[in-house]
Amino acid sequence: MALAAARRLLLHAGSRLGRREAVDGARRFANKRVLVETEGPAGVAVMKLRNPPVNSLSLECLTEFTISLEKLENDKSIRGVILTSECPGIFSAGLDLLEMYGRNPAHYAEYWKNVQELWLRLYTSNMILVSAINGASPAGGCLLALCCDYRVMADNPKYTIGLNESLLGIVAPFWFKDMYVNTIGHREAERALQLGTLFSPAEALKVGVVDEVVPEDQVHSKARSVMTKWLAIPDHSRQLTKNMMRKATADSLIKQREADIQNFTSFISKDSIQKSLHMYLEKLKQKKG
Repeated sequence: MALAAARRLLLHAGSRLGRREAVDGARRFANKRVLVETEGPAGVAVMKLRNPPVNSLSLECLTEFTISLEKLENDKSIRGVILTSECPGIFSAGLDLLEMYGRNPAHYAEYWKNVQELWLRLYTSNMILVSAINGASPAGGCLLALCCDYRVMADNPKYTIGLNESLLGIVAPFWFKDMYVNTIGHREAERALQLGTLFSPAEALKVGVVDEVVPEDQVHSKARSVMTKWLAIPDHSRQLTKNMMRKATADSLIKQREADIQNFTSFISKDSIQKSLHMYLEKLKQKKG
């Protein structure tokens, strides 16, 4: 299903997929995989991923996430978004490997187009984005966090974060790499990408993957206090500065979107890559067993 068609379908689904309700003066809208709670007077919304068990970014989840973000972008009363998870112990396990294994090239292309779309919207958003990382955040989960303007992570040694694609036998695309370099520097990014490093909270703070590590029960309150500080900055100057810092990285993908989709489709369709994904998925099954 094309992204535009999916948007139209979900946006017109009404109460079935996008029910709205008021809770203690706050507005909220929800679909199956994303819950959004908005606080009009504060100008802040909280987006909660809820795609159990691990908030994997399936095609459906990506579509619903993008639509929710688009709704908030179009709501002029919303200036900032706190991104977090409703699933205990997991922020997001990242891209859904089942979308990249045993499918046809057309599906791979459609899936990657949606990954690109969500990244572009998050990375170039005019809103203030603060991630409240309340669980493990590997691969695409780390990507979501890196898109944010500020990252607060729970101080729990069981929670790790990083772009670990190489451990799965796949390669992070150039725009993952570019954002990683922008965040932690070339040498740290090169080493982390090759090794597929998953950083503990303390390690992530040291290299700059996250901006702050706090006790687990303080993640959301800290994210709110950070948001208050950022909201004090005039929107126009902050937005222009953000655009100045991020435009070149975003434009690099925009200019190469079709080529990037073709490269991904060709790469993921290779027998050797499919075999690596199969082996990894089998390991996951054994762990669950």
